[in-house]
Amino acid sequence: MKKFAIAAASLFVLSGVAACGESAADKAAEKRADAIEATGEAHADQLEAQAATAPTQAQSDALNAQADQVEKNADRKADQVEQQGGNADGGMTTSNTPSTH
Repeated sequence: MKKFAIAAASLFVLSGVAACGESAADKAAEKRADAIEATGEAHADQLEAQAATAPTQAQSDALNAQADQVEKNADRKADQVEQQGGNADGGMTTSNTPSTH
């Protein structure tokens, strides 16, 4: 029973340390990055809807390509925001920060 109590206490302490790993800057950056991705996704969805009703295949293809690029750009910008947020604390919590390379 004593070993179980020690193990449970150890897990509690470790979970507390893990929770401290994400700074306020990380959380704020993650929210901004999520908003950037959502905006990019919404814009891409609009372009894809236009592509579906385009009068020619060439116009449809161009709109779909534009939608893909909008999503890529939004993802890249979101990754940069998250990385900057992770670096705001001096690199203490950058182990899960996405690479922008």
